[in-house]
Amino acid sequence: MENKDKKVLIRVQNLKQYFPIKKSMVQKEKLYVRANDDITVDIYEGETLGLVGESGCGKSTLGRTLLQLYNQTDGRTMYYGRDVDEIAPQYVLDILKSLVDRKKEYFVLNEKAAAVKKQYDALPDGDAKYAMRTQLLEAEKNARDSFLDVVQLVGGFFVADDMAPISEVLVREYKAGVEYRKLNEKLNDTRIAYEGLRSTLKEKGKTQEQIAAGTENVLLQIKKKEEIIKIKERELEEIRNEIYMLMKKYESNPDFAKYEVYRDKGINLAQLNEEESRKLRKDLQLIFQDPYSSLNPRMTVGQIISEGLLAHKYFDRNDEKLQNYVMEVMEKCGLAPYFIHRYPHQFSGGQRQRIGIARSLALKPKFVVCDEAVSALDVSIQSQIINLLLDLKEQENLTYLFISHDLSVIKYISDRVGVMYLGNIVELASTEELFAHPTHPYTEALLSAIPTTDVENKKEAIILEGDIPSPIKPPTGCKFHTRCRYATDICKKVVPDFEEVRPGHFVACHHKIINS
Repeated sequence: MENKDKKVLIRVQNLKQYFPIKKSMVQKEKLYVRANDDITVDIYEGETLGLVGESGCGKSTLGRTLLQLYNQTDGRTMYYGRDVDEIAPQYVLDILKSLVDRKKEYFVLNEKAAAVKKQYDALPDGDAKYAMRTQLLEAEKNARDSFLDVVQLVGGFFVADDMAPISEVLVREYKAGVEYRKLNEKLNDTRIAYEGLRSTLKEKGKTQEQIAAGTENVLLQIKKKEEIIKIKERELEEIRNEIYMLMKKYESNPDFAKYEVYRDKGINLAQLNEEESRKLRKDLQLIFQDPYSSLNPRMTVGQIISEGLLAHKYFDRNDEKLQNYVMEVMEKCGLAPYFIHRYPHQFSGGQRQRIGIARSLALKPKFVVCDEAVSALDVSIQSQIINLLLDLKEQENLTYLFISHDLSVIKYISDRVGVMYLGNIVELASTEELFAHPTHPYTEALLSAIPTTDVENKKEAIILEGDIPSPIKPPTGCKFHTRCRYATDICKKVVPDFEEVRPGHFVACHHKIINS
């Protein structure tokens, strides 16, 4: 599913988001709402990926899970907007410390997957083989995840018979890097405090000499911290030289390059703790559906937009630059600067949504989930907000996940479209390709229901029979088979693979060829 011409910003692999249901006295098994069930998709930097489907299909849950507003049940969500070294998550240290055991664990899981595959291949086609396919896919996934967790961090070093020295030097590099980044954060905080103090003294009418005297101690702290950072930089350089020498030792191994290609600096969002997730909140933002309930009625527009800026220490509360920056963001989002001291109840729905957009974009995010961002607005206002989002995307190099049930909106704003049904993405393609060649029966039915004024070429609407099945106990095989007019026996028993049927066009359907 990778496009080599574009940079991946977020890579989702086998994502699951299950919500437990409270167990009753008569209930024998623990039940879950399978809101997202084994989703794999790449989101490219600078694109708008549209997500469409009926209510309850898991669109909003997917958006919020990517932002880790829900604890992800299973799968990997890799984020490439920042290097793993920059955040230095705890899970990385845990893996590096246990490289010896992790590599052994992978080989055990890989052997188990191979044994299951052998059993599976030996079975004749039929119910027994269909039933075992799920077990095989799970075993292969466990082995693959175990491999990726390690090789992503160590790359070609995976060829080493003895992982202990690799583990030791990489742990030292990690710890030195963490200390180095903490020192830089403290230095940055001291510089912000210095600027805030200067602004305060200036507002009080102090002379340049008095301002210099009043900030002398803070400046001294800054210089001391800069010296300590230089020492730590030299220590890090020495450790990295050790790593370089180790790499020279192993790179002659013919398998070194094979494993080295897996090394990357992505951050697995699903494994971050709360503090680490908070560091990335400014990168990953959400625009809410309801512009009325998503704004605090007790805060002014200026306070709403500046709240995140202060929380992430972009500005000190007394910094005179803060208000100027907030007004700049307001202007970009189509809000007059003099609105800064007004409250949400003084604005229309469209203006409130602009405030919500300004709040999210003030932090200069890289990825924004637009969760039904225009569905609560009048049609006349929707186009204004959509065009604003497109303009801001171009200006700020944003990446959007745009969630909507309105296919006409999706077609206008999206570069690619994912079609969701009962927790799964069943079709994914460029917008032009998907609308021209709908290949999944569900997509075909959705597109047939779009209102059109073209009477001559209008196609008859395809009515989907029955209700959407329960996400607690979804149908076996293809989840759509209970409502599909093309369904056959295989659809009831085997989950279809998500396959590329045309360049960049993926679909999960046993009978996709009849719709091509």
